[in-house]
Amino acid sequence: MKQYNYKQAKFFTTVNDLASLPTDFKLEIAICGRSNAGKSTLLNTLCNQVRLAFTSKTPGRTQHINYFDINDAYLVDLPGYGYAKVPPNVKKHWEQLLGKYLTTRKQLIGLILIMDSRHPLKELDLLMLDFFSQTNKPIHIVLSKSDKLNNQEKSNILKHVNTALTEKEYIHTTVQLFSALKRQGINELETVLDKWLNSHLPISLD
Repeated sequence: MKQYNYKQAKFFTTVNDLASLPTDFKLEIAICGRSNAGKSTLLNTLCNQVRLAFTSKTPGRTQHINYFDINDAYLVDLPGYGYAKVPPNVKKHWEQLLGKYLTTRKQLIGLILIMDSRHPLKELDLLMLDFFSQTNKPIHIVLSKSDKLNNQEKSNILKHVNTALTEKEYIHTTVQLFSALKRQGINELETVLDKWLNSHLPISLD
C-alpha cells in the first residue's frame, strides 16, 4: 500500500464557487466540521506545518474551499458550519456551495468530519452525517481536543459515539480521538487517509 507524505503538503488554491474547482483528475478528501472545531489545527498538525492552514479564534473565518496538494491527491478544507453570526447571504452561499460540492464532486472519495471531543454529535453534525452518508462514501469522525479529557472520559466518549453510529446504521463511518497539542492520533488518521486513497483507481470524469 502506498504511503502518502502529508508533511509535504502545499497550499494549491482557494475557490468560492463550483466553477473554479480544479479540473484535474486528482482524488480529493474533504475536511469538514463546526466552526472552531479544529479543522485548520488538524491540517497543520497532520502536515507538521505551523501555518499551512490559517487558524483563527474567530469562528466562521474560513469562508472558501481551500485545496492542499499532496502530490497525487488533495486535502480539501471546507468552510465551517454552525456559526450564527455570519450574514444570512454568506451563510446561504456556504450551504449551497458545501451541499453541491459534497454531493456532486466526482473526485471526492471521503469526508473527515471533525467534532470537539467534549461536545460531539451536535444537531448540525448529525445533519452532516445524514447528508453525506447518502453518497455511500466513507466518513471518518475525528474527535479533536481530546487532551481536555481524562482516560475514562475518552473511553466513554468513544463508546457513546460508536453506539450512536451503530444505532443510526452509519455503516461507512469510523471514529478516533485526536489531540493536536499532544500530537496523538496522527498515525491513526494517516492510516485511514492512505487506505482511502489506495482503494481508488485513477478517476475518469467522463
